Amino acid sequence: MRKPSAVVGTVAFFVLAPGTVTGLIPWWISRWEFHQPWLIARIAGAVVIVAGLIPLLSAFIEFARAAGTPAPLAPTETLVVSGFNRYVRNPMYLGVVAIIAGQSLLLGQLPLLAYAALVWATTALFVLTYEQPTLTARYGPQYKHYRAAVPAWLPRLHPWRAE
Repeated sequence: MRKPSAVVGTVAFFVLAPGTVTGLIPWWISRWEFHQPWLIARIAGAVVIVAGLIPLLSAFIEFARAAGTPAPLAPTETLVVSGFNRYVRNPMYLGVVAIIAGQSLLLGQLPLLAYAALVWATTALFVLTYEQPTLTARYGPQYKHYRAAVPAWLPRLHPWRAE
């Protein structure tokens, strides 16, 4: 895939997937109404949202740089092991869950926290049943080595370097 196509595909997938999961569905659940009287919780929620956006956006940029997208229908030719992927295998999913949890704090909406847990459980199941087998088949020993060195959900303290 050419880089311009990868950028367009990545942006489109970003709007459709994380945009729906972190924007549209939380709005349906909460109507983004504030139920939180504590300023400190609102500030903490905003910080968690920004903290979730950073690895999410960074990972999408890394996929576009690798001339592919995070979408299963238009993958990269090579395994993306740069950026936040050097610390944790699923930075996009962690970012999405953090954004939803941050919204829960910001708005004081416990249903959003339950939704964040559901999103994490769903993505964890997707990773186990589809993503890991697919990446193993596509990238072979390179993915197996990466998977052995980089944890799925709890980030490493130091970045992994492929050898």
